[in-house]
Amino acid sequence: MTERGKVLVVDDEPNILKTIKIGLEAIGLNVDGFLNPTDAVEQIEEDKYDIAFIDLMMQPIDGMQVLKEIRTKSPMTTAVIITAHGSIDSAVEAIKAGAFDFLQKPFDLKELQLFTEKVLDHHHLQTEVHSLRRMVAEIQSSSVILTRNNVMQQQLELARQVADSLLTVLIEGESGTGKEMVAQFIHDNSNRKSKPLIKVNCAALPENLIESELFGHVKGSFTGAIKDREGRFEVANEGTIFLDEIADIPPSSQVKLLRFLQHREFERVGENITRKVDVRVIAATNRRLADSLKEGSFREDLYYRLNAVRISLPPLRERSEDIILLIYHFIKKYSNKESTEISPEAMKLLTSYPWPGNVRELENIIERAVLLAKQRTIEVSHLPPELQNPESVKTGLLSLEAIERYHISRVLKVVKDLDEAARILNIDPATLWRKRKKYGLHD
Repeated sequence: MTERGKVLVVDDEPNILKTIKIGLEAIGLNVDGFLNPTDAVEQIEEDKYDIAFIDLMMQPIDGMQVLKEIRTKSPMTTAVIITAHGSIDSAVEAIKAGAFDFLQKPFDLKELQLFTEKVLDHHHLQTEVHSLRRMVAEIQSSSVILTRNNVMQQQLELARQVADSLLTVLIEGESGTGKEMVAQFIHDNSNRKSKPLIKVNCAALPENLIESELFGHVKGSFTGAIKDREGRFEVANEGTIFLDEIADIPPSSQVKLLRFLQHREFERVGENITRKVDVRVIAATNRRLADSLKEGSFREDLYYRLNAVRISLPPLRERSEDIILLIYHFIKKYSNKESTEISPEAMKLLTSYPWPGNVRELENIIERAVLLAKQRTIEVSHLPPELQNPESVKTGLLSLEAIERYHISRVLKVVKDLDEAARILNIDPATLWRKRKKYGLHD
C-alpha cells in the first residue's frame, strides 16, 4: 500500500502505542511511535509529520508541553490529543491551544481508523488552503487567470501560443466562465498589448445601430447621425477587438464582418470610401455557434472565419479543484487591508454547490459575504438562501461528474459514518474515500 502520510504517535503506554501504530499502518500511513515524550520533541526537529497523536498525561513532560513544541517547531502538523475518560476539560483546553481534536480512550481499531481519515482530510484541506493562500498572495497582475484544472490550463496554453498571431480566436463557454478574461489574457500576451483592447457586447447593441457602432458612420447617414463618427474597429487600430456574444450579431452585420475578416477593409455607414485597419479579432459566445448554423441564424462562411482557433472554457462545476482557490482569491480582492476568514461550514456549502452562474456567480457571492461578515469570518448566514438550503438548488443540466459530486455530498450529510454512506451509494468504502478526496467533500 502506498504511504498516505507520516504520523507521529506519543504515548507512554506501550499497548496503546502499539495498537495505534498497527491500526494506522493498516490504512497506509507511515508511523513513528515514541514512549518518551522528550525523544518525540527532539524528533520533530528532524522529520516532517502530517499528523501527531499526543497522549495528554505523560512524564517527564505532559501532552500540553509536547503540543506547544509542535505548534512552535512544526506549525503545519495537525495535532490530536489522546485523553482518558474524565479528562475532557483538559482536552478542550488543548484544542484552544491549537490541537485539532481529541481521541478518547478506550477506542477500537475501526473507530481509530475512521477518526484518522477525518483528521487526514482536515490536514490535507489545511495544507491546500495554506498553499492556495500563498499562491493568491503572489499574484499581482489582474490578467492572471487562476486555475489548477488540466482542461483550463490546456486552453490557456493554446491561448498563449496563438497570442502573437493574427489568427481570429473564438472563445466558447457558459456565462460567467471568464471569456472576457481570456480575451484580455490573449491581448496582454501579444505584441499588441501596448495598443487598445476594445470590448463590444453585441447582445447589448440595438440591431439598427450595431453596424454603425462597429464600423462608424458619416453625418446624415441616418436619423441622429449629427456628425461623422469612428467605429470600434477604427478605434482598435493596431490593437485587438473583442466581440462578445457574437451569436447575436444580425445577418446584415455578419456580411460586413465577414468582408473585414477576408480583406481587412470596410466602409462607414453612409459613405463609399473603403478604409483599412490592422485589428486582431477575438469573438466569444455562451452558446455553440454550430447550433446557430443549424438554425440558419449564423452564416457558415463567417463561422469558419471566426473559428480559426477555438478555445472552449469548462464550467466551474467541472473545475472543482479551482473553487477553493477562487474563494480565497475573491476574499483577498474584497477584504481590502483586513483579512477575512471563512468557517468550515460555509466552505463546505460553497464547495458542494453546482455553480450554474460559474465564476461570476462565485465572485458576486464572496463579495456579498465579505461585506456582511462584520466579525471578519464568513459564516453560513452570510451566504444567499440557495446555498444555505442546498435542497432547493435547481441543478439543471449538469455533467455526470457534477451530479455524482452533488449526490455524494447529500448522502454524507445524513449518514452516521462512511460505512453507511458507502452502503447507500453501493460502492466500496475505499472508492468513497477517493471520490470524497476528488470532489473536496471533507467533513
